[in-house]
Amino acid sequence: MSKTLVSMTINGRPVEEAVEPRTLLVHFLREKMHLTGAHIGCETSHCGACTVDIDGQSVKSCTHLAVQCEGSEVKTVEGLANAGVLHAVQQGFYQEHGLQCGFCTPGMLMRAYRFLQDNPTPSEEEVRIGMAGNLCRCTGYQNIVKAVLHAADALQHNTVGA
Repeated sequence: MSKTLVSMTINGRPVEEAVEPRTLLVHFLREKMHLTGAHIGCETSHCGACTVDIDGQSVKSCTHLAVQCEGSEVKTVEGLANAGVLHAVQQGFYQEHGLQCGFCTPGMLMRAYRFLQDNPTPSEEEVRIGMAGNLCRCTGYQNIVKAVLHAADALQHNTVGA
């Protein structure tokens, strides 16, 4: 199969790679870019373990083609921390014990990141609704909700990395 040249910016770094048109973004990120934070879970977009941010939108990278990202800004979980300082959502998950096995965590972090960009002062109910597309089999969600609220507070008061 012939390859297509795709150009995008990933975590602030411009990249240009030849890919087969059928290459899923999650495979492109993991295999070509060696960014393994986005996990492959259900491969149907139901679980959210592969969530990344594309042009200001949460996207499930397991059902998104790499060629669809031509000219796009892509942010993965590896791009959240800044110069070794955890982003507020990462700090929130750490402080509030928002993870157990960690498999869903990268997708949860990326969804929380975008959710808080769109709704910086959410209620608990809004967090639950906003995070509903990302599944966790371990935590029962209580601490995930607390983690997102913790991050929202930190971002509002500028007490941790943004």
